[in-house]
Amino acid sequence: MGEKKYVNAVARKLKCDGKRKREIKKQLLADIQMRENQGERLEEIISRMGKAGELADGFNENISVEEQRRYARNKVLKIVIPTVLAVIFIGMAGFWMLPKTVDIEESRVFDKEEVEAVMKETIELLDAEDYDALQKNAIPTMKPLLNAETRENMRRTLSDDWGERKQFGAVYMVEVIQGNSHLAVGEMTVTYENVSVTYRLTYDEDMRFAGIYVR
Repeated sequence: MGEKKYVNAVARKLKCDGKRKREIKKQLLADIQMRENQGERLEEIISRMGKAGELADGFNENISVEEQRRYARNKVLKIVIPTVLAVIFIGMAGFWMLPKTVDIEESRVFDKEEVEAVMKETIELLDAEDYDALQKNAIPTMKPLLNAETRENMRRTLSDDWGERKQFGAVYMVEVIQGNSHLAVGEMTVTYENVSVTYRLTYDEDMRFAGIYVR
């Protein structure tokens, strides 16, 4: 078992929020690497530390009852939130299947460069976990979803550890027209240290954040 795999196995059994988990993972990984630099073999280090569950239990003993309750509540949210996101995705998929779509360059409502710039800004705000800024420029139904629990859940659907963002990829976008409503829907693949993430982001006519799906 590699050091990162071991650390991630420990983190999955921790009863605390994402921020605390990242801190413990960072601390644990640094400890393992320090011991390796001192000449210890990884197998020996893991053997001394114990099984992932046992080590996690040790950390959990130092986590307050209140935080463990929040963790239990968040586990419920992680079941509910994907369902909500799935509903959003189904609605968006319906928009994509509608016959009336317009190339963004031919749109009379949206500017291609502006949409791309706003997409990058949204992704940067998500990575920075600046939920206040995200909510400020989102439609009302999106605001409740723009929080740490949702972000953590989205990240976990792809990988426990995305790493730092490296670069933005090409953007593909269309204008979707439903009745009198106009939406800009764009897809962009973003490369992180440990994973590539494709974002599908939706904006209304006022360029307010109206939908998200990641894969």
